[in-house]
Amino acid sequence: MKEITAEDIMHIGFLKKSCFTGSSEGMRYRLEKSASGEDGEERSGLLATVWPEPYAFEHTEESRKKRERFSFSEEGLERARQWLNEQKAGYFDSAGPGEEAGC
Repeated sequence: MKEITAEDIMHIGFLKKSCFTGSSEGMRYRLEKSASGEDGEERSGLLATVWPEPYAFEHTEESRKKRERFSFSEEGLERARQWLNEQKAGYFDSAGPGEEAGC
C-alpha cells in the first residue's frame, strides 16, 4: 500500500481558497476549509472526508463518507494526512468506509 505523502496534497495556502480532492488505490479523499462552531464560536477548521471509488464526492451517498475535523494549520494538515493514511489502511482491512458496523 502506497502512503499518501505531503507532496500528494495541496499546501494550507491553497486550502484557504479552494477544496482539494485526490484518490489513492481505491479511496477518494477531500480536504477543505470549513467553519466549526460546535461551541457557538466561528473558527476555521480543516475538514477531511474519505469515500470509496468510483464516484465523485457529489455523487456518493452520505452514508459512504467518513469525516474528521482538524485545526486549520500546517500541524492540522499533517494530522489530516496521517488520518487519511489510517483510513486507507482500514479501507483495505475491511469492506470500505461506511460498511463497517457503526458507520
